[in-house]
Amino acid sequence: MSDRLNVLKTYKLYVGGKFPRSESGRVYEVTDSKGKWLANAPLSSRKDARDAVVAARKAFGGWSGATAYNRGQVLYRVAEMLEGRRDQFTREVAEAEGLSKSKSAAVVDATIDRWVWYAGWTDKIAQVVGGGNPVAGPFFNLSSPEPTGVVAVLAPQESSFLGLVSVLAPVIATGNTAVVVASENAPLPALSLAEVLATSDVPGGVVNVLSGRTAEIATPLASHQDVNAIDLAGADEVLAKELEIAAADNLKRVLRPQPVDYAETPGIDRLTAFLETKTVWHPTGSLGASGSSY
Repeated sequence: MSDRLNVLKTYKLYVGGKFPRSESGRVYEVTDSKGKWLANAPLSSRKDARDAVVAARKAFGGWSGATAYNRGQVLYRVAEMLEGRRDQFTREVAEAEGLSKSKSAAVVDATIDRWVWYAGWTDKIAQVVGGGNPVAGPFFNLSSPEPTGVVAVLAPQESSFLGLVSVLAPVIATGNTAVVVASENAPLPALSLAEVLATSDVPGGVVNVLSGRTAEIATPLASHQDVNAIDLAGADEVLAKELEIAAADNLKRVLRPQPVDYAETPGIDRLTAFLETKTVWHPTGSLGASGSSY
């Protein structure tokens, strides 16, 4: 029996629930930690970034309008799908980050657990950061968190899978939609995650994944007038400063890069980073001179 040729995988972008090639047709070589060629990844352009923002904005209404419980169910379904493709991600993370198979498997397990952790917060975060406020007068005063909108997420450069999920999951768990810029040197786990999202219950456009040169993609996202916030986790000090200046043009909410041990259990900081608080006053309806009310 003759030897067969391997079927090489063609990695693509994930925009609006579809898998397009880069608008420019460009690709770049992705190598493992030892310089061995792994794949050609799409080299996204400014046009790809703008298309991703359009898709994210279109999906925002439906995703933010879904019940928090339903969002939790959808995110848990993603974790189920990740569990089913555990071996694939173990291999990709090992190649991307130069880890042994056992260490890579531990990272993948932690990543799946992290996704489940954030899925569990979808219908609980409102009770933690919202509620009734005491006021002097015959009023109900209620504060409720709402999603910010379209969030650009620069995935961490070194932690290609656990770090990626740690910055992406809290954004969409709270009802935002995301445009993700994958790790520049290790984008394959992010592009494979997009395949999981497409085959789970996440509506198209809620998460859009771009690969390529981080600075080239992030610059138009930071200055884009329809992007409401940006997470600079994957930017170095020089790039982060440039992007902050660009983001100030339409007063984007900016989460600056900071040292993070993604292996540690996170707090709720990233959940609250891209939430706005709406406060509503409502008269209680005082009756009579006695001050009784209903």
